[in-house]
Amino acid sequence: MTLELRNMCVFNQEGALFDPIDLTIEPGEIATIMGSSGCGKSTLLSAVAGSLDPVFSLSGTILLHSEEMIRLPMEKRNIGILFQDDLLFPNMSIGANLSFALAASIPAQKRRVMVGEALDKAGLSGYENRDPASLSGGQKARVSLVRSLLAQPAALLLDEPFSKLDQTLKQRIRTFVFSQIRQMRIPALLVTHDPSDCPVNGKIINLVRKEG
Repeated sequence: MTLELRNMCVFNQEGALFDPIDLTIEPGEIATIMGSSGCGKSTLLSAVAGSLDPVFSLSGTILLHSEEMIRLPMEKRNIGILFQDDLLFPNMSIGANLSFALAASIPAQKRRVMVGEALDKAGLSGYENRDPASLSGGQKARVSLVRSLLAQPAALLLDEPFSKLDQTLKQRIRTFVFSQIRQMRIPALLVTHDPSDCPVNGKIINLVRKEG
């Protein structure tokens, strides 16, 4: 799967938020969007995901595996999103949180196996019955990523996912996230304000907010 943004731009009532973007992200590649606050980084991710606020408009083309995405609703795009907040359901166990990402057609026994394997991969074996409130920030971050990947997205968007972690934990979680993306060979688009988040030798686009 390749994610392509061709001459893509987002507008509000005052005009374009930034210059048009041309970017191709290959399977397993993580491209980075950087820029100051208010330049449109998260708005750009919303446009790719299909959740753009109606106050904005969009021009250009978004292609995922050569399929045009712009006219598809969010639920039909098969694009996962990982935010800086874990967004786990507090009233569900960790196992139930992960199972929620799986297709309803998957039998219960297979769901349990898939959840267990995902937790093993994240270094959280046996956490199925744990309450989200009992987990550390790093553990919640890993569960959030695993839940995003269990849905088997064709591409993944990362909106400042490491910004609330301390430096030691940030490095470990970042390595885990990037390794999972590469193993699954899905294109990923990362928004961050921290240059240390950028993959080595990865593509970087610096958004500059257009004035006037």
